[in-house]
Amino acid sequence: MVTQYKCSNCGADMAFDTGSGMLKCDSCGRRDSIENMAGKPNLPPDAQVTYEMDEEDKKAAESSFDNDFEDSSNEDVVVNHPTFSGHEANEYNCRNCGAVLITVPQTTATKCSFCGAGVIISDRLSGSYAPECVIPFAINKKQAEEAFKKWCKSGLLTPSNFRVADRIKDITGIYVPFWLYDLNGKGEVRATCTRVRTYSRGDWIYTETKYYHVYRKVDLNYLRIPCDASKKMDDTMMDKLEPYSYNNLKTFQMPYLAGYIAEKYDYDDGQLLPRVKQRVSAYVDSFIRSTITGYTTVHYNWKNINIRKTNSDYALLPVWMVCYDYKQAEHTFAMNGQTGKIVGKPPISLGKVAAWFFGISGGSFVLLRIITLLGGILS
Repeated sequence: MVTQYKCSNCGADMAFDTGSGMLKCDSCGRRDSIENMAGKPNLPPDAQVTYEMDEEDKKAAESSFDNDFEDSSNEDVVVNHPTFSGHEANEYNCRNCGAVLITVPQTTATKCSFCGAGVIISDRLSGSYAPECVIPFAINKKQAEEAFKKWCKSGLLTPSNFRVADRIKDITGIYVPFWLYDLNGKGEVRATCTRVRTYSRGDWIYTETKYYHVYRKVDLNYLRIPCDASKKMDDTMMDKLEPYSYNNLKTFQMPYLAGYIAEKYDYDDGQLLPRVKQRVSAYVDSFIRSTITGYTTVHYNWKNINIRKTNSDYALLPVWMVCYDYKQAEHTFAMNGQTGKIVGKPPISLGKVAAWFFGISGGSFVLLRIITLLGGILS
């Protein structure tokens, strides 16, 4: 089913407004709160919307009250999340112009390529497919474009014609699917550490080495560690977009997606868990190392780190994807739709790199020459 939010004043399409946090009609300026519009799309008078549970959903609902859960400190807490089939219907019609919307199964919100209307494919977000939470866009398209241009101009080693930032091909607001993990990390370390002291007595220089047996045991909790669940998005780029502020984390409502593109996850929380565990394991190890200070050397004799998942939530996080044409090649950049942080690899000017290198090396040579001359004068 296709959902579009219409203005009750003029009938134009409404979209999420980053400034007010409400749905806004660009035609007449009317605003409506997300809470009032959630689940109440403005449909034609003759349209009927029915909400039914299929047999699979009914069985799941009935069985959900018959399960007891047991907490185990040695195992991950199992949280059942829905998966989706690749055989879902992928052809829909725009309610504005009637055009056919061809989408991949992962698409949950898009725009009509004919009339530009924001379209939400609500049957891919309803029931078991609905995300638990969402961080709404805090930066609109115009602000994103200005921020990107400013970022381009700040590159000291980028080509001059790239810094002009006049080749932006497209800026697209996408709600990227993420899993937010709560994890418990237990770490235990036994190490041998040394403190080395050198001193002199008379004509003799002594080195004194003291050995210490060090033991550390930590129990740490990490909340809402994000991990993108989309095949299309570059994992390294998405990781660098962090951090997100969870102060503006909202319970998911479909109107937040109006006017933007959104996708649902390709990987469930179980498939991504090893990657997140590896990441948090490094956090635990780093924390333990930070507690062993004041020693000359530290050598681990034994280390054990155990990471356990306690919860995971399916969330949509805002990302502006920027496509930039430069020398007949496309460069892709990503911007955190909440904080404005930009990541990506801009082109580098070899001429500027060479000038910088020879400027530094030439300055060092001149400085060395001055010191040599002063040394000769003083002597």
